[in-house]
Amino acid sequence: MANPEHKPAKITAAKLGSLFLLFFLIACGLGYPVLNRYDPRQTPGLSDVKVYAQMVNGTASADAGHVRFRVLVPWVARQIYRIVEGRTGTWDPVMFSLLVTDSIFVSATAVLIVQLGTRSMGNSAVGLLGAFVYLVNFAVPNLRLVGLVDAGEGFFLLALLWSLAACRLWPLPVLAVLGTLTKESFIPFSMAFGAVWWLAMRRDRVSTRPLSPTPARIGAWLAISWAASLIAFAGLHRVVEGTFTSPLEFALGLQGAHDPGASGYLAHFARSLADHQLWYIFLWLLPTAIPHLKRFPRAWLAATGAACAVAFALDAFYGGAPGTTGRALFTIAGPVLSLSSARLLLGLL
Repeated sequence: MANPEHKPAKITAAKLGSLFLLFFLIACGLGYPVLNRYDPRQTPGLSDVKVYAQMVNGTASADAGHVRFRVLVPWVARQIYRIVEGRTGTWDPVMFSLLVTDSIFVSATAVLIVQLGTRSMGNSAVGLLGAFVYLVNFAVPNLRLVGLVDAGEGFFLLALLWSLAACRLWPLPVLAVLGTLTKESFIPFSMAFGAVWWLAMRRDRVSTRPLSPTPARIGAWLAISWAASLIAFAGLHRVVEGTFTSPLEFALGLQGAHDPGASGYLAHFARSLADHQLWYIFLWLLPTAIPHLKRFPRAWLAATGAACAVAFALDAFYGGAPGTTGRALFTIAGPVLSLSSARLLLGLL
């Protein structure tokens, strides 16, 4: 666990801005192949990209299913598309807009990793190396920068951790709304994360800040953020399909949608663990992260573990397509594992 006595290091806004620009250019380079090397919309396993692309250029239809409710990333990309249409040469303007949008969220996530690593370890080198470990993971160029919305969901989940770790509670409802507009799975992930964080924080009753908020105040802000996400969910469905839909009704309607013929939850769980994308993501990240996980605050680890458990449960309930579990787990745990892996790599030197 991080030493509660050290004063958290701070990084100036100018340096954070420079890092964001650097990470943004790196992300754009990592995602360059989608512009004219291959088309993710025609790639097996990335079928959702086709719907997001249609949402960007305004050709999406009502039969797009539940994917059409993931509006934030395509909306941001649409604003970029309106500017660059007809000006990208051989680059596909729709994929360019999605790449720029995903790169913004990926680079913002990397900046938060730098801040969290610097704060938790009192060492900016851990944060910086953690950001680069995150960027070079298989999941970033192959899943975050191909036109999917996972980059947005990952950013808002990490921003939730940052807000709680920094005891800045007022952003929680804003993050809840934006995360919900990005992807519906943000709701159960954020609720599990926030609830377990609150329980762990109450149990430890150790504060690194003399004027940190009380457990009651943190609980109140978390409850407000959960209510905000549910209201945003209902309002989004009202706008998109003209009727209010509860999260429970929506979830029940998706049960077994991708794997209706599964022989059972255990069989599907086994297939998810055997999926090659899961191994590509975690084969080296998990072993290098485990040795130093104990250096992180207990609340971080407990909350991250709870959200990962929810990801496995949702995958079993939903019958997720191959690769779904790996994407979700990296969204939740990727930043913390990257920081822990960076700590090991620095120790080797």
